[in-house]
Parts: sequence; C-alpha cells; structure tokens
Amino acid sequence: MTRAFDFVRSAARLRALFLVAVAVVFSACDPTDQLTSTSDPAAETLDPTIPTEISLATSFRGGIAFGHFNLPTSQYGSLYNGAMRNIWPSELIQQLYAIRSRGGKVVLMFAGNERHYRDSDGHFSLTKWKERVKRFRGVNFSQFVKDGTIIAHYLIDEPNDASNYAGRAVSGRTVEEMARFSKSIWPNLPTVVRAEPGYLLKTGGSYHYLDAAWAQYVTRKGTPGDYIRRNVYDAQRAGLALVTGMNISRGGPNGSRMSPSLIKSAGSTLLNSSYPCAFVSWQYESTYLSRSDVRSALSYLKYKAQNRSTKSCRS
Repeated sequence: MTRAFDFVRSAARLRALFLVAVAVVFSACDPTDQLTSTSDPAAETLDPTIPTEISLATSFRGGIAFGHFNLPTSQYGSLYNGAMRNIWPSELIQQLYAIRSRGGKVVLMFAGNERHYRDSDGHFSLTKWKERVKRFRGVNFSQFVKDGTIIAHYLIDEPNDASNYAGRAVSGRTVEEMARFSKSIWPNLPTVVRAEPGYLLKTGGSYHYLDAAWAQYVTRKGTPGDYIRRNVYDAQRAGLALVTGMNISRGGPNGSRMSPSLIKSAGSTLLNSSYPCAFVSWQYESTYLSRSDVRSALSYLKYKAQNRSTKSCRS
C-alpha cells in the first residue's frame, strides 16, 4: 500500500512539473516573431528565434550574470546566463518569460541608439531621452525585477565619449538625473551606465539614484589586475556597484579581436575580484564564440562566474 501511494504521489509531482513547463513555454512569444526592430542598431537582430523548450537540466542559474551584449535568447543555457539587450516594449514580457525559463538574467536598455536622443546640433537631449524611456512606462515587468531576471536599466552607452554627441560628452551630473527619472517610474529597478566610475567621480557629485558603473576591459588600459583594482577603488569611492567584462571584439592589442588565451587570462583576473555584480562582454559573434578554443576559454570564465555569490547591482 505504501509503495502504491508513493507511486501515485510521484506521478502527481511529475504531472505538476510538466504543466508548469508547458505554461512557461506558451507564455513566450511565437517562434516566428521578430525579437526587435532591425531599424535600430542597438536592437538584437542576430537570432530572431524564441526558444520553445525549457533547458531545466542545463541552465546556468547561479552566480553572477555572465554573457554578452546582444546575446540571443536561444543562447541562454549551460554557458551563458546574462546579457545586455534592447527589446521593443511590445515584445518585452514575452522575451522576459523566455529568458527566465532558461535561468537567464538581463540588463535592459530602454532608450536605444543615441541617434534617437540627439538634438538638431547633434548634442545629447535629455528631453528626447526621457521620451524614449517613457515608451516602457505602461509595461508591467515588476515581477522580473523582483525575481532578479532584470539586473538593471542601462541608461546610456559611453556618456564620456564626446564623439557620440558632436563633441560634447554627457556629464555624471546628467547621468544622475537620468537615473533619478528612471527611479521615478521604477523605484526598485537598479540603474547602470556604461562609464567607468573614475569618469563619474570627475563629472558628477554624489550619486543617490545611479546604482552602478561599468568597467569594460581593453588591453590599451593597462594590465587586467591594475584595471580592475582601479575601477573597484573608484566605484567604492563613488558609492556605486560595478559591472565588468571585456571588449572581446576589439579589445586586444591595437584594437584587434581578443585571442582565446587573452580572454581566459584577462577575464579570470577580472573575475578574481568579488566586487563586480555582473560580467557582460562586447559582443555576441556566433562564428567566433563557437570556436572550440574560444568556447573553452569562456567555459573556464563561466565556472568562475558561476561559483561567485549572487550579487545585486544596487548600490
């Protein structure tokens, strides 16, 4: 009798797990849907396929987020659990369900490419930037903030690069106002900017609304050890969390693509620091990243990221 009861109870558990899996799959969008508009270079256009299965046995769920800019949803799984993505408002919830089903985490950019928020002189327009962000105001993604699927709101890319805005960089003070605006809509969503904390210290005061800076390693910025120590020190001085990663595509000597050995050595040094809350690199290139030697180097880094304690990017 006990054996029969145990069998029935086990069957019920398996049936329940199956129903949960089916529910999550059908909550994702149709596999033929386009992920994002190809008219926006900041949007993902590399792989328009939404996953239709759940990789419960192979998903990389623990540790800190590890992945690439523009990582397709279908690539979340055993090697990657993180990305920076730009997704259209109408597709956001469907994509978040799919990312979560694979154990994924994502930094989201709402404003898109900088061409959308330049004024007539080519300078940064805070007014236009806010209008871009407002597009997401009616999308209720709070559950994904609460469960950690969404790591942070990516406010702007390289505000320190004056060439993006007709010779006029975006100051840390302006970035703080952008973060304040974001928090006025989504109080619990961490904010991050892809600028090193040293720049933010020089061009802004104290940060109350901005949560995290971003230090993306390239070889021209010195040794990996010196680089991560300097940026952790500056982030702590600014009272900010820190996202790190590498420019794999152009961060090698003389702007070359990083070799597998450099990916492994530099990435390992960055991940030896316990301070960063995520490790996201530029950028997803399927052909190069699928090479066996490159994949081996990334697998080594994934092991280090996976064995780090999960950490919020909130300051």
